[in-house]
Amino acid sequence: MSKKKITQNLTFWVLLSIFLGVLVGHFAPEWALYSLMEKKFTYSFLGADISMGPSVSELLSGFFISLVKLFIHPIIFLTISLGIVNMGNLKKVGRVGGKALLYFEVITTVALVIGLLVSTILVPGEGVIRSDVAGGDISKYTSKAASFSWLLFLKENFTVQVLFFSIFFGVFLNSVRGKARMISGMEQASHWVFKALHWVMYLAPLGAMGGMAYTIGKFGIHSLLPLAKLMASVYITMGLFIFIILALVMRSCGERITSFLSYIKAELLIVLGTSSSEAALPSLMQKLEKMGCSKSVVGLVVPAGYSFNLDGTSIYLSMATLFLAQVYGIQLNWEQLLTIIGVLMVTSKGAAGVTGSGFVVLASTLTALQVIPLEGLALLLGVDRFMSEARAITNFIGNGVATIWLAKHEGEFHAPEPE
Repeated sequence: MSKKKITQNLTFWVLLSIFLGVLVGHFAPEWALYSLMEKKFTYSFLGADISMGPSVSELLSGFFISLVKLFIHPIIFLTISLGIVNMGNLKKVGRVGGKALLYFEVITTVALVIGLLVSTILVPGEGVIRSDVAGGDISKYTSKAASFSWLLFLKENFTVQVLFFSIFFGVFLNSVRGKARMISGMEQASHWVFKALHWVMYLAPLGAMGGMAYTIGKFGIHSLLPLAKLMASVYITMGLFIFIILALVMRSCGERITSFLSYIKAELLIVLGTSSSEAALPSLMQKLEKMGCSKSVVGLVVPAGYSFNLDGTSIYLSMATLFLAQVYGIQLNWEQLLTIIGVLMVTSKGAAGVTGSGFVVLASTLTALQVIPLEGLALLLGVDRFMSEARAITNFIGNGVATIWLAKHEGEFHAPEPE
């Protein structure tokens, strides 16, 4: 690749920005954490939670993520509604949705089991001295865990609400006379939404640099040492899941996981830098369509997967639970391990609907298990941000693989568009 092509490549600039963010966060944390405001503020706009931190780095990262979030719901609505109309057969829509939910449950259960197995073999909690690990306040997570409900999940998860509304609207539009004019207008709107998103993605390097500078600047690389074994175990497990389980899924439909990862490398770097899989969701949908997946399958599977197919989150939750048991010297029997899997199969599906989702679900699991001290959650607060990157990347890849698999098995995968 020529020098000119490299400098015009988004992947190059995102990778460079992540590197610069690490340098700034490590060598000049006072700059990374320099505050422009007194406190963090959050507000909702068009169903998206806009969150800005007080520091310069948080502002850069938060501004980019918030901009992308504004596109997510319009894209979901337009993509699903148009996809259902174009598919025409409502029975097929129901079949794809049913297959997607079944796939999600099977794969996330496999992720939970793998997390428990690796934790049992590597024993990341062995030898960890609790007094050496910086703790934190977990009260807000435990209180939310106590009040968690599926009604709350549906109420707070605006993405799922938009998903259901889009499905109903698509079905309604399918039966309307003179729908051609409405469809034409929606297709034009979809074109301009994606065009605007294309311009927003040029800000991705700033978002990635801000996110990485904040993480390193606030927590510091030294904070990882006491829990280094846990972090290494989580990253190893995520790697095994991607390159064995998801690779087998891809091979079953004639694709290669390595080719897919190379295809979405720019999006993966954005997720790595911002620690948010939502930051690259619209771009993933666009790339899956270009790869050959039909608009209807992409629009249905990807948004649903962000709530119900959290592979990385499932792995982390199972490993964190076993890690805390090992730290406290608690030997769990097979019945208790099966209870962990059973509880997480249910509670992990609500992770996307609650702020501080990982800790809320983990607190719910420990409460249900009633053998591991709840205060152990404080041990994980310092390194959670570093592990959230692995969770987000695994969730992101998992939803892409799910979409390709379903598109292939439904005959909704066609030859890629020519460049």
